[in-house]
Amino acid sequence: MPIVGHEAGGAVTERTSADTRLPTDQQVVITIDGPAGTGKSTVARLLARRLGLDFLDTGAMYRAAAAITLDHGIDPADSESVVAKLVSADLHFDWTTDPPAMLAWLEPVDDRIREPDVTDLVSVIAANPEVRSHLVRKQRIIAEQHPRLVTEGRDQGSVVFPNAAVKFYLDAIPEVRAARRAAQLREAGHEVDEAALVERIRERDRLDSTRSVGPLIIPEGATIIDTSSMSLDRVVDVLCRASRDTVLS
Repeated sequence: MPIVGHEAGGAVTERTSADTRLPTDQQVVITIDGPAGTGKSTVARLLARRLGLDFLDTGAMYRAAAAITLDHGIDPADSESVVAKLVSADLHFDWTTDPPAMLAWLEPVDDRIREPDVTDLVSVIAANPEVRSHLVRKQRIIAEQHPRLVTEGRDQGSVVFPNAAVKFYLDAIPEVRAARRAAQLREAGHEVDEAALVERIRERDRLDSTRSVGPLIIPEGATIIDTSSMSLDRVVDVLCRASRDTVLS
């Protein structure tokens, strides 16, 4: 289980697609797991672009489930009602956009699912076995339809795609993750108590790692990347090189 950690590294210029894309006949699933705030979504999207693969943001699916639960006044503990509403919403992605837009009832919900109340509920929703079962089925169907895929989440390499060709686990200390999340929220116009955000991230880690279904763990065979002191470009560069070395070896 190789570990890359605490590399300051300078900015890495993004290579052209001709330099880094995998052969178009190469079917591959690359998983990126890790706790909240490690940059999984951004890294996965950029990695997919550089390798010429599709990008699956499973976190958006759980966030959409949380938003739907909130907006329709459903008790999060009422599994049957939550799943029924998710079936009605027909959650799926618009693959014509970059990144793919999350749709519910054919309407984009990307702005809604990043709101603080959704963030506060998403771990509770993600711990619901029936919700996870429903969304895991959807994720595997997506992989059948998009067999060249970079997918990120909490259980992609451990549960959803345990036989993935390449697996990564991104991590960072809570303070760094809180600072990243605070910057996103401030950019969106929200006031942020960063100390409280650190505690919420620690609590979310606890909930995610102790839930009975699809807990946050380091997948077997995954390469661990500590992003605490790494630039975004550096992280993507490391994952791109490792992915190409594994797939093309």
